[in-house]
Amino acid sequence: MTCEEQVRSAGGTEWQDAWSLRRAGLEKKQDELAEFERSATEFRYLLPSMVTGLLATPDYVKASLAGVPCDHSKVIAQKLQRQAVLHDTAKQFTFILTEQAVRWPYLPPSAMAAQLDRLTVVSRLPSVRLGVMPLNGDHTPVAPLNTFTIYDTRVATVETSIGVMVSRDRRHVTAYLQEFARYEEYALFGEEAQELLHSWGQQFIS
Repeated sequence: MTCEEQVRSAGGTEWQDAWSLRRAGLEKKQDELAEFERSATEFRYLLPSMVTGLLATPDYVKASLAGVPCDHSKVIAQKLQRQAVLHDTAKQFTFILTEQAVRWPYLPPSAMAAQLDRLTVVSRLPSVRLGVMPLNGDHTPVAPLNTFTIYDTRVATVETSIGVMVSRDRRHVTAYLQEFARYEEYALFGEEAQELLHSWGQQFIS
């Protein structure tokens, strides 16, 4: 059975369950993401629980695949190669991470400090806006339920623990664009975000 046959679709929305993706090979999913990144010019990522591959250190990428049956070396290489797209000044990336996503102790302390340093470095790239939502911020009357990514205004992908929804339905994409805009109102960007990242990183090595 092909990967396409394992995807159920309706109304421009596809559901890719985790087990089918693994059987087909996670390398194919990396190829699909790379194609989205080649064809789109504006990207929006809401990251409520963990760091996405484009922002991750090699250690973080490796840890994210622990327990997943696949050719880890190949998938890790693909994920790291995809990070080159962040240097394409013809594209614009906006990442919003919750404090939990940034500080969750996914790695040993020294490796977590390196991961936060990586976020700070990436936040200074011309093509990147990186925002964080601290837990001690102002009243925030929105609560993210899932990681999602929007490519231009054409495609939205939503990740859960059991699979990925890929939607080209205009209503879905518009709804996620509106939701993302609300989180932008409460996120800190630029120097404010960098100061927080530095402070949180220091706590892992103090």
